[in-house]
Amino acid sequence: MAITWRAVALAALGAVAVLLVPVTGTALAWAGVVVLLCALDAALAASPRRVAVSRDVPGSVRLTQPARSVLTLTNLDRRRLRGVVRDAWPPSALPVDGPADAPAARGRRTPRHRVDLPPGDARHVATDLMPTRRGDLAAGPVTVRTLGPLGLAGRQATLPVPGRLRVLPEFASRRHLPSRLARLRELDGRAAVQVRGAGTEFDSLREYVIGDDVRSIDWRATARRADVVVRTWRPERDRRVLVVVDTSRTSAARVLDAPRLEASVEAALLLAALATHAGDRVELLAYDRRVRARVAGSTGRRVLPAFADALAGVQPELVEADWAGLAAQVRQRLSRRALVVLLTALDPAAAEQGLLDVAAQLAGRHAVVLASVLDPEEDALRRGRGSTAQVFDAAAAERTALERAAVAQRLRRRGTQVVEALPDDLAPRLADTYLALKAAGRL
Repeated sequence: MAITWRAVALAALGAVAVLLVPVTGTALAWAGVVVLLCALDAALAASPRRVAVSRDVPGSVRLTQPARSVLTLTNLDRRRLRGVVRDAWPPSALPVDGPADAPAARGRRTPRHRVDLPPGDARHVATDLMPTRRGDLAAGPVTVRTLGPLGLAGRQATLPVPGRLRVLPEFASRRHLPSRLARLRELDGRAAVQVRGAGTEFDSLREYVIGDDVRSIDWRATARRADVVVRTWRPERDRRVLVVVDTSRTSAARVLDAPRLEASVEAALLLAALATHAGDRVELLAYDRRVRARVAGSTGRRVLPAFADALAGVQPELVEADWAGLAAQVRQRLSRRALVVLLTALDPAAAEQGLLDVAAQLAGRHAVVLASVLDPEEDALRRGRGSTAQVFDAAAAERTALERAAVAQRLRRRGTQVVEALPDDLAPRLADTYLALKAAGRL
């Protein structure tokens, strides 16, 4: 039995009765009346287990975008159902109520819906959702509390109503895609700019203009015509691009207000969208000591949704990365020359554990790019000189930066191209590196 504030108020009135009639047993008599009324009210309430509940929730939604969970309640009892329905969801799925500067955990409240259903009637109640974390969010049970006609007490039951909402990555780096596609169209020959490199394909012939490379002159075609003719080239298509996302313990380190893995996810999505438009075949591998997610065989418009769906459930794992196992995974998937992008932390400890050797092995057969996130707080620590503690912090930050620069230099000597950027800049910087490799004919 569940009681309401009305039952508490009615019991509080007993104190007034005791003051007016100070007779032995007045309080007990009043308490007995309150208990009797509450029991009668609960007995007259509709049965909460005679409520049929079904849930309608979208299959997926992008991070920070609103969604809605709709419950359909059907009263199968012969009594009128008056009460409250509580639709339970994880706190990370609920919007924040109250002022914007209030703590998020304090501002998220499980929604409650008041219902009034005649016998045999049905009604929809909606719960607004605003996910703040990637992954699969499982809906909790639905609690139905029915009240009696007096509103003093009622009955309550918790009903399992399964539901799942997959929260896809936000893909905030999508805003950088139009500008990179414009540059890609230039490289692809659909604009006025043409490129030439060892890995480019012949496109067409045109008349020579001042500024063209004389090495591109086609002398046979020139001999057949009255004008000098040059060859135009375009980047090769149908190349293979393997994006490797490191999900080991280093990906769990927080940079600003999010784990390092979030920036890697954004960079992987932007690169997948760009490479797909370029006509390349893009694959994904999320790995630490075992494969956490994989995308292979998708083409065209199916690539980006497949990447987003696979990366939605990827979370940092508190284990060390198995670099030898990663090299074996890459060799298993790539038999021809390809672009291998490692989205990982440029960590000196990881370099000593095998990253340098693995990068050198991969660079011997493939074009390898290592993309890593920079922490802006590190620069702030390096500039601190206000106190003794700040000086020690600055020295530690400076040493870390020097060790990371040394690792980057060693990687470059072994044929790996290194990209370092702040979280918001990593995705566009990696896209620019891909375009530069495409223009240079290194894919």
